[in-house]
Amino acid sequence: MADDAKIRIPSCYFRSPARRGTVYLVGAGPGAVELLTLRAARLLGEADAVVHDNLVGDEVMELVAPDAERFYVGKKSADHALPQAAINALLVRLAGAGKRVVRLKGGDPYVFGRGGEEVEDLVRAAVPFEVVPGVTAASGIAAYAGIPLTHRDHAQAVVFATGYLKDGSVALDWPMLARPRQTVVIYMGITRLDEICERLVAHGLAADTPAAVVRHGTRADQRVLTSTLSRLAAAARAEAIKPPALLIVGQVVSMQGRLNWFAPAGTTSEGDADA
Repeated sequence: MADDAKIRIPSCYFRSPARRGTVYLVGAGPGAVELLTLRAARLLGEADAVVHDNLVGDEVMELVAPDAERFYVGKKSADHALPQAAINALLVRLAGAGKRVVRLKGGDPYVFGRGGEEVEDLVRAAVPFEVVPGVTAASGIAAYAGIPLTHRDHAQAVVFATGYLKDGSVALDWPMLARPRQTVVIYMGITRLDEICERLVAHGLAADTPAAVVRHGTRADQRVLTSTLSRLAAAARAEAIKPPALLIVGQVVSMQGRLNWFAPAGTTSEGDADA
C-alpha cells in the first residue's frame, strides 16, 4: 500500500490503548483492508506480537507495527502450519511474557474462526482477552459480489454453515438447509462442492436453484461464478475455482447480474464458463 494511502485514524475513536499481557482476538474482515474496524486497525499498530491466518491479506498486515513479532499459523485443507492446540498454547505463552498479542483472523473470530476454542484456553490460563468483531465473509463477500443475503421477494432467512466439519465430513442438517425462501451461505465447502450441491437437491431444493461461488471476495482478484445447483460444481471445475471461496445458494443469487457493482477481475455466469 502506498504511504499516502495508509489508514490514519484519530485516537479519539478508541478506548484505552492495548494492555500488555492481553490477547486480542481481532477479525480482519473478508479481505479488503478498508473493511477493517477502527479498533482492529488501532490494535495492529500497537501489538507486540501478531498471530495471523492465511486468509489475512498483505495490505492488512502492512498495518502491523514494524517491530512486532509475526507468527504465521494459517490453516489450509490438509495443511496446517500449527495444530490448534499449539496455537492456543502460543497465545498463552506470548501473553504470559507480557506482550500485547493480536490474534488476527479472517472474517469474524466467532464465525467459523475457532475463536471460541482459543478463548476457552485463555480463560483456563487466566489470560485477559478482548474479542474485536470483524465483517464476516458471508456479509462482506456477498455485498461485493452483488448478492443481497435477504430480500423481501426471495429470502426471509439466512443460514451460515460450514462445509468442513471437525471430523472432515459434511454431515450437515440437510433438510434444514434445503428449506425454501432462505439464503444458505457455506464456508469452506469448495472441495466438497459436488456433494454439497447433490445433497441440497436430494433434500428438496430444485436443481435449477441459483447458486454462486465467490473466490477472494472483496479483493482486487475477486472472482464470482454464478450457475445453478445442478451445474455449479462442473462450472467451478471448468473455471479452476479453488479455495478460499464461499458458496451462496438461493433465489437472491439470480439478482447478481443486475446488482453487481464490484468486478475488478470480471464476473462469469455458467454460460460464460462453458463458452
